[in-house]
Amino acid sequence: MGDKTQTHPGAAGRAVAADHPASLRNVVLVGHSGSGKTTLVEALALTAGAVNRAGRVEDGGTVSDYDEIEHRQQRSVQLSLVPLEWDGIKVNVLDTPGYADFVGELRAGLRAADAALFVVSASDGVDGSTRMVWEECAAVGMPRAIVVTHLEAARADFEEMTRVCAETFGGDDPDAVLPLYLPLHGPQGPDGHAPVTGLVGLLSQKLFDYSSGERQESEPGPERLPDMTQARNRLIEGIIAESEDETLMDRYLGGEQVEVKTLIEDLERAVARGVFFPVLAAAPAAEGARQGIGTVELLELITRGFPTPFEHPTPAVTTIDGAPREIKPCDVDGPLVAEVVKTSSDPYVGRISLVRVFSGVLRPDMTVHVSGHGMTDRGHEDHDLDERIGALSMPFGKQQRPVPQAVAGDLVCVAKLTRAETGDTLSAKDDPLVMEPWRMPDPLLPLAIQAHSKADEDKLSQGLARLVAEDPTMRLEQNQDTHQVVLWCLGEAHADVALERLRTRYGVQVDVVPHRVSLRETFAHRSAGRGRHVKQSGGHGQYAICEIEVEPLPGGSGIEFVDKVVGGAVPRQFIPSVEKGVRAQAAKGVAAGHPLIDVRVTLLDGKAHSVDSSDAAFQTAGALALREAAADARIHLLEPVAEVSVLVGDDYVGAVMSDLSGRRGRVLGTEQTAGGRTVIRAEVPEIEIGRYAVDLRSLSHGTARFDRRYVRHEPMPVQIAEKVREQARDT
Repeated sequence: MGDKTQTHPGAAGRAVAADHPASLRNVVLVGHSGSGKTTLVEALALTAGAVNRAGRVEDGGTVSDYDEIEHRQQRSVQLSLVPLEWDGIKVNVLDTPGYADFVGELRAGLRAADAALFVVSASDGVDGSTRMVWEECAAVGMPRAIVVTHLEAARADFEEMTRVCAETFGGDDPDAVLPLYLPLHGPQGPDGHAPVTGLVGLLSQKLFDYSSGERQESEPGPERLPDMTQARNRLIEGIIAESEDETLMDRYLGGEQVEVKTLIEDLERAVARGVFFPVLAAAPAAEGARQGIGTVELLELITRGFPTPFEHPTPAVTTIDGAPREIKPCDVDGPLVAEVVKTSSDPYVGRISLVRVFSGVLRPDMTVHVSGHGMTDRGHEDHDLDERIGALSMPFGKQQRPVPQAVAGDLVCVAKLTRAETGDTLSAKDDPLVMEPWRMPDPLLPLAIQAHSKADEDKLSQGLARLVAEDPTMRLEQNQDTHQVVLWCLGEAHADVALERLRTRYGVQVDVVPHRVSLRETFAHRSAGRGRHVKQSGGHGQYAICEIEVEPLPGGSGIEFVDKVVGGAVPRQFIPSVEKGVRAQAAKGVAAGHPLIDVRVTLLDGKAHSVDSSDAAFQTAGALALREAAADARIHLLEPVAEVSVLVGDDYVGAVMSDLSGRRGRVLGTEQTAGGRTVIRAEVPEIEIGRYAVDLRSLSHGTARFDRRYVRHEPMPVQIAEKVREQARDT
């Protein structure tokens, strides 16, 4: 790596295709917003010959500035695929959003890729969410490398940033995170800043100067040798420490000169095994550097050091009945197993599915079996059906270029999958299979919406169905208690994008309304009530009288109905009618319109008429009796309580616990975890944590996450309950 002088670009304007998994590399770019991922992708595309200048697709025409800006904005909040070709290798670059709200797109990118490239800004450093993604990759052994961008910035310090990366990502072995190149600086300007003009290759001991606009190779001068030698020796020791040749370290320490070719081969194997994490330098936006400083070196690392799809274990696969199925990694001759990693809608083409093929070969116009993903709890359809796919294509800017097939290991865009959703498995129709889904974050920010007009109401259901089909991190809830339509999102930006897509893509205008939690009511003490429903208006009248007693029960008991009528005061055939009326009234509520729970209703006595009594009359009498009992009792308003588990850095534990207490939370305990973090468990009223997904992110600078589960309803404080009742009376 770093010893080539010629580039090997692919031909611009044609779809990049691969006919064998060995000629494929799938890499996902990870980094916070503003780290320079999209600019780096464009520079890589320029260097590889896929575009004629940064941000412009070479398609025989031009792309307007407005369209290009709009396209970049769309890419900033969603996963995008950019296929390149370098040195005969097809490279599928997956650019992921840097915003925490779109972590679902990031997880999809991690699922589809075989290696990860972490993009770190030299001027901004490493944020907490990037650190957590690194740990996720480490847990599954995904190969990783780091590229430091924004070297052209005045305050950029590559040496300091490599030290930070080693401390942050190296864990117990910081010598596994070392630079392969050092920045080459030009003369200092009047402001004292020396711009980056190229790179120094530590293994090749060559200078790669980009100041002329093209990459030029030369020998280093004697003034550079001391710094190079120190960094090179450390790099060599780090590579040898991870070598599979256990004798190499002894030979090196004994004074033997290790050939550069051997070092490069060991480096490539260590990177592919996920035990060594090289740091590269890049200044893709550097002035005068047409190719972008560091792009050639980065493409060399990706094509020579990152693993092929053969080295990516296939996720667990089962038959539709749940029986395990052994699938060889990236077997072109094996059964078809592919997965939809992203679903999007194009106003002209319709639904487009980005698919990763794990086994077999996918061809246009095939009939495939689509297996659902088991996320019906999020409003996503669970299904098993056959579909005929349309054309296969590769994205080229905003266009789609057709390809004849997609072999195992490749990524491809599939048209006309009208029912398949993100996370679904595609397999042969005569051999249907299901892949284990990847882990999705729980959406914890509720967004209650309603149609803006009658015309919008007619389109709302279909628009929401399409929206959640594209985004499995979104959960659609039709709340039966509050009668609200609720979109559960990951954050405010996620919610804003959802509303914008509803409006612009599906033509549905909605209004955001305050989200209501599901409250309940119960009796605070024993009470009695008498229901009298007597009416005479000619012909058969209505006659029913019943007397009940209501007493509170422990939480979770529901409604219990007891018959203690003696002497036939209420005929046997009408006792179920009384119960039906009581339960109907309990469902409507007796004080503020919330369902009544956890009470025992005992029917003690009553009266009937031989002609005028009826089922309807006794239902009405039962409801009246319950309302009268409530009028003479103190009614507790019950609110739902959730158990919240917060994973937070030790530096923010005090602030988080104080914030939870301010939300009427009760801290149940804390537990230390690895990486200097703590898990805080607390019980908090749900009414207090509607915006906790947003507030916690702000409180912890994006480094904390939480989950929640409902535990019970419990009485609401009197002053808060009174406010709720007042609001109910006003409406």
